[in-house]
Amino acid sequence: MKKLDLKKLESNINKIAEFDFDNKKCFGTAYYVYQDGNLELERCYGHLSVDGEIPVTDKTLFRLASMTKPITAVATLILVERGLLNLDDPICKYLPEFATVHIIDEKGQDLGLPKKQPTIRNLLTHTSGIGSLPEKIEKLTDNDRKDIDSTLRFFLNAGLDFEPSEAEMYSGTAAFDVLVKIIEIVSQTDYLSFLTKEIFEPCGMIDTTFVPDSEQTSRLIEMHTREGGENAVFKMREGSIFEEYPSSHYLGGAGLASTLCDYGRFAKMLLENGMTDKGRLVSEASIKEMSTPQFPVHQLESWGLGVRVIIDGTLSALPKGCFGWSGAYGSHFWIDPENGITAVYMKNSKVDGGAANESARNFEKAVYGSFED
Repeated sequence: MKKLDLKKLESNINKIAEFDFDNKKCFGTAYYVYQDGNLELERCYGHLSVDGEIPVTDKTLFRLASMTKPITAVATLILVERGLLNLDDPICKYLPEFATVHIIDEKGQDLGLPKKQPTIRNLLTHTSGIGSLPEKIEKLTDNDRKDIDSTLRFFLNAGLDFEPSEAEMYSGTAAFDVLVKIIEIVSQTDYLSFLTKEIFEPCGMIDTTFVPDSEQTSRLIEMHTREGGENAVFKMREGSIFEEYPSSHYLGGAGLASTLCDYGRFAKMLLENGMTDKGRLVSEASIKEMSTPQFPVHQLESWGLGVRVIIDGTLSALPKGCFGWSGAYGSHFWIDPENGITAVYMKNSKVDGGAANESARNFEKAVYGSFED
């Protein structure tokens, strides 16, 4: 295990935070780095909006976007451990209507029934064929987005995009909506209640929710954009945490808001193989399954369950074996089992987001450029 030099780490984080502000990438950012049982760095910079009045703190809420997916993966594994689900169950076991869904390609051509029904594992690894093609997603209406049932009806009618298990194509929301519906059926409770009881309370995540209350909303950072080269507020639809979806639609792939403090606790649980301060959340075997490449390895990184897994460290600053994910609005985190590190980065911007965003990559380099000589 390589140890972090804390003076180097702080200096490097200060530099990348300054870079973000100089290049008008955000209103505010937050950083968390934990190693070998110690919170080594927690720093917040900037403000909640363009006016510069309210500073960012570790209690500022950020829209997680796709950093919701690892939480949904853990929720699924909890039910697998209880014997209520199996990763290789076909989804039609719980949602029979999927048994008759055909493959319909990007040209609208009906290719018939799939050779193999999509499974829960396929949903978690973007290999289900559900909700990946932009040609279909762009046809979603507000009525289709209003709740999970309406969204599932849309994708049932849209058909599978490809043969399950034979390809991989990112499903931003749809596959994880199917997971949420299955979790609600099996657990006999709504998804937010399930997450609150089974994950948020054990981890001490007091500010993670699909539906921020008025006090939490006062701590929610504005969405950053640029107009005429200058910082500006991108006005999110009222009542929405992710894109055009109402917050009452519990999006398993993108809908949560959280704080640096809360998500750091979730990431720490993953690093510590399922343990929280209140006891075990999931087994070490489940975390191993989550962080193991699931799709055939033909590249430098692969999908685990709801996370990417680094197979070859030449793609980024992260070494082999790291796992984590990012959000469309710029947030980013990873777990490094070899060096006992977890790191979380928060920002919300329409300018520089997603898995390859520059700020996130700079954060990786800042951390791994901070090891002791």
